[in-house]
Amino acid sequence: MRIDDQDLADLAALRRDLHAHPELGFAEHRTAAIIAEALRAAGLEVTTGIGGTGVVGTLRNGPGNGAIGFRADMDALPFAEQTGLPYASKTPGVFHGCGHDGHSATLIGAARHLAKTRDFSGTIHFIFQPAEEGQGGADAMVRDGLFDRFPCDRVFALHNWPDLPLGSARTRPGPIMAAADRFEIAISGKGGHAAMPHQTPDAILAAATLVQQLNTIVARRLPPTESAVLSVTKVHGGDSHNVIPATVTLTGTVRTFSPDVQDRIEESLRAICDGVARSSETQIAVEYIRYYPATVNDAESAAIALAAAQAVCGDAQEAPAPAFTSEDFAFMLRARPGAYLWMGQRDDTHVAALHHPAYDFNDAVTPIGIAWFAELARQQLPAG
Repeated sequence: MRIDDQDLADLAALRRDLHAHPELGFAEHRTAAIIAEALRAAGLEVTTGIGGTGVVGTLRNGPGNGAIGFRADMDALPFAEQTGLPYASKTPGVFHGCGHDGHSATLIGAARHLAKTRDFSGTIHFIFQPAEEGQGGADAMVRDGLFDRFPCDRVFALHNWPDLPLGSARTRPGPIMAAADRFEIAISGKGGHAAMPHQTPDAILAAATLVQQLNTIVARRLPPTESAVLSVTKVHGGDSHNVIPATVTLTGTVRTFSPDVQDRIEESLRAICDGVARSSETQIAVEYIRYYPATVNDAESAAIALAAAQAVCGDAQEAPAPAFTSEDFAFMLRARPGAYLWMGQRDDTHVAALHHPAYDFNDAVTPIGIAWFAELARQQLPAG
């Protein structure tokens, strides 16, 4: 599939403009306005303000009754860029470190291409989602009636993947990204002099016991055939070398691929906290927050996504295993069948991982992504 060099240059310039002006979740006002204007200029029907700052562009052609959705995310991350690029972020402490600028430019490119070629019959909804980075923008759009207002038989999305070389792609049926949960554990003792520990329930000792016991959940309370991660990532307590603190807090994350395992880990975590509270004579309060569900590809949609990738990529295969990172496209896949695909972006000058301060989206991914979306449209909404 041939994409005009000037079109690609325009998309790269647009992407770099978005990169230079990143916006955090639910604050993508400039980004959404640029996207909406680009879609209108291509002749699409445009709806804004869905789920906050979400944008949907609709393209119709021919007599076909089918409808599919293509999704990109728009938001940036809250940390500083260290690329030194001429189009580096102009907003202190905000950075497109996950490539959502590139995802948006790629989907705009797909909309422009399909608006020109009209090589499909039916309806395509181009969905630009806010707040993927931890705030659940996909859920906000679904709750705001996304699929009631813009019905889709299936929905598809891609994510650039630095672990894969440019020109390759991977997807799989079933789970492809993990569910993400967060826990916060507050341990309350009595506090006292460090020289007289026998006079106070010790929140530090209880916390140390908890860290050890929580790390047995995956190894000893789950079947070895189940995959999961539990990590304690923050411990806070105490302000002085000679005072046993009255409170200690533990924070961490849990990653799973099935609701049953998710339930079992939460139940085990609460049971361990109850036991340590009794044995240490402390009070332990648990807050367990379920953020994103697992991203689960419908088997038929995964096969469709892979076939389209094989038509446009030099190396497209089924992924052997899911990733333990998370993605809120999961909420859309709960509402409609669909599939999520990793598209390789690594080359000699694009080696940084996602969320690394030296990361930059590889503009060479854009024509491959456009071709993938166009192939999906041709396969799912055939013109003749």
